[in-house]
Amino acid sequence: MRHRVRGRKLNRTSEHRLSLFRNMAVSLIQNKMIQSTLPKCKELRPFVEKLVTIARQDTLHARRLLLSKLGQNKLEAVNELIVLATDRYKDRAGGYTRVLKNGYRYGDNAPKGLIMFVEESSAVSAEA
Repeated sequence: MRHRVRGRKLNRTSEHRLSLFRNMAVSLIQNKMIQSTLPKCKELRPFVEKLVTIARQDTLHARRLLLSKLGQNKLEAVNELIVLATDRYKDRAGGYTRVLKNGYRYGDNAPKGLIMFVEESSAVSAEA
């Protein structure tokens, strides 16, 4: 039984999954939007949301936590994430990313998805 077991294994070992999420998170931070398979996008969302929540604090401890979660050689991505989080999401309680379906892959008909950061201006206009 899978009681209280979260997340998909994605047919990978735990180390491979962690490095996959680290690489995808860095790509998302740098490009603001990435395309992958839908299950990978859905599993990446909580990983990135937690990173943005940490980055909103903008302290030395937060920077060190982000470096430990993304990898020690990803300083540019950490700095970019902190700037993004403090500017765009300082008053937002959560929901920093959005996953959209994007058709099916040609070779194996796997569902594709887009994951992107939510624009603060679109959230304000949706409330009005």
